[in-house]
Amino acid sequence: MAAACPKQYLPVAGKSILQRSVSAFLNHDRMHHVFVVVSPDDAYVATALEPDPRLSVLYCGGASRADSVLNGLMAMHSACDPYDWVLVHDAARPGINSRLISRLLEQTGDDPAGGLLAVPVADTVKLRTQDQGKATVTTLPRTGLWLAQTPQMFRYEKLVHAMQGARQRDLDITDEAGAMEAAGWTPVLVEGHWCNTKITRPDDLTLVETCFTDSILTNNE
Repeated sequence: MAAACPKQYLPVAGKSILQRSVSAFLNHDRMHHVFVVVSPDDAYVATALEPDPRLSVLYCGGASRADSVLNGLMAMHSACDPYDWVLVHDAARPGINSRLISRLLEQTGDDPAGGLLAVPVADTVKLRTQDQGKATVTTLPRTGLWLAQTPQMFRYEKLVHAMQGARQRDLDITDEAGAMEAAGWTPVLVEGHWCNTKITRPDDLTLVETCFTDSILTNNE
């Protein structure tokens, strides 16, 4: 992002990216509590979030997403029942809204494996490989391919066990669904929306900001 602070603290439509993400869950009537996991030396979160009695900041983030999620889950232990649903969301997706959260809750239902928001791949997919200085490009079939989003929703105890198992096996886990899949589960894929795009580059911020200024967000809330 070439920014002076971590991207989750950049402004989008007048509020921090993190606040936008957190507010979507605090404003949903089925959310009990929101935990925000940040690094132990985070110097921004105290001023980037509006106080709320249902909001707690956990200074236990790790070197990777998987480490931060597992550390956060363990820090939440006393507040969670083994069968509680936990929704893990990437703070860099501020376009999440009540309608998408409700869709995930409703379509996942009581599925034992849980579920996640995702969008089916619509574009042609190319694979670029490099062998001895020569580049090769091939087209991959896109049938059945989805792009994972968040939140990803799983039972507390199952997710903890899956994340611990992935760590013990030294698996390269880039999302919670990957840990659940490695543990033998098949999460439900619930169709998301492009407004829930992850902000990675400056242009992404501009794109997501349009969700707060036109009818796209309104139509999905």
